[in-house]
Amino acid sequence: MRKVILAFSTIALAFGLNGVTQAKVFMPEQVSQGVTVADLAQRQAIHWVSVEQIEKSLKGQPPMAVGFDIDDTVMFSSPGFYRGKSEYSPNDESYLKKTEFWEKMNNGWDKFSMPKKIGIELVQMHLKRGDDIYFITGRTATKTETVTKYVQEGLRIPANKMHNIIFAGDEPNKNDKISWMKNHKLKIYYGDADADIAAARELNIRGIRILRASNSSYQPLPKAGRFGEEVVIKSEY
Repeated sequence: MRKVILAFSTIALAFGLNGVTQAKVFMPEQVSQGVTVADLAQRQAIHWVSVEQIEKSLKGQPPMAVGFDIDDTVMFSSPGFYRGKSEYSPNDESYLKKTEFWEKMNNGWDKFSMPKKIGIELVQMHLKRGDDIYFITGRTATKTETVTKYVQEGLRIPANKMHNIIFAGDEPNKNDKISWMKNHKLKIYYGDADADIAAARELNIRGIRILRASNSSYQPLPKAGRFGEEVVIKSEY
């Protein structure tokens, strides 16, 4: 009987070893290091906030003036910028200095821009509070513009609550957004770019970062939270 048991044990061991061998044979080729559950649980140590948390932080405060950048903050406007680059300077960024591009971008191409969900949520929260909302963009000004119309419609702002868009321009080594923020006595400014947060910091107002969508035409993507600012969670869309 003992010999029979040993025989079966030997056969079972052989099949077991064969299974291990087979597993190694059919193991897929490793294409990356992969991640563990512990890896997925890790997050960058930055100051994440939600719309609800921002609203709660303002509880008890009187209505105030707040500002928003436009492109990649409240509107995904890459389609127009992509068209401009393709048409006016496919090999470089010189289209951003061409009057012809800005005439098109500011007078109709925003019909292809998509309002960001986070933009709608933040604007509606501030409207509910009774805050005064200003949109300050780094775009170059043109004699006429339809940006105000598309921002108002896209973000669902009542006509009597909508101010005309402020075109601060985008000159090297110059941030004209600062003077506009100061003139309108803003208490909060939302933006996706480093320059937006820097401008708010210079005036000692609350600068809140909005995430730029990864498929934005404006590359490279900024490092959100690098200045210790609040970053709105899920604000890339």
